[in-house]
This record gives sequence, C-alpha cells and structure tokens, in this order.
Amino acid sequence: MADRTRPIRIEFCVTEQEKKLIESKMAQLGTRNMGAYLRKMAIDGYIIKVDYNEQKKLAAAVSRATTNINHICRRFNSTGHFYADDIADLKERQAEIWSPLREVQKKEL
Repeated sequence: MADRTRPIRIEFCVTEQEKKLIESKMAQLGTRNMGAYLRKMAIDGYIIKVDYNEQKKLAAAVSRATTNINHICRRFNSTGHFYADDIADLKERQAEIWSPLREVQKKEL
C-alpha cells in the first residue's frame, strides 16, 4: 500500500436497496467506477452531467452549411456563375441551424 496515491481506506455498509440506488445513479451518470463515484460524491456532494446532444446537432448543421458554402465558392470561382439552386440550398442549411437554436431557446424560456 505504500505506493498507492490513496493509501487510506474508508469502508461503509449499505442495504441491497441502497446499493441498487447507488448503481442506478451511477448508470444515469454513465460511470462504472464505484470508487471514483463515491469519492466524488463524498468530497463534492454533487455531480452535474451536461447533455451536449443539442450542441452536437447544432455543430453538425453548421458543418454541413460550411461544407456547402465551400462547394458553392469553388464552383463560383471556377465557372463565374452563382445559381438559384445554390441560394435555396444555403437557405435550407440556414434553417437547419436555426431549428436547434429555437428548440434550445424554448426549453430555456
């Protein structure tokens, strides 16, 4: 035990129901390491898990829009023409970006 970063051992007993509740909370957080979970809870008292699904959707929509803009710019630079379909496609990509933003706003307000 001399080489351990945490040499002091703390133990406590729980009922079967309490153990299931702890495991349930660990599953909600997405962690499997009970020692780390219990240590974090004992020291800080709470853990906040942030859901980044909306941000990921927004980032994907922005990525698609920028890719589309790059394609349009390359075509314009090579041909010198800007097509109505390009404008419609840009408007569609812009709508893809605004839709998740509006959803987040609705949830926050």
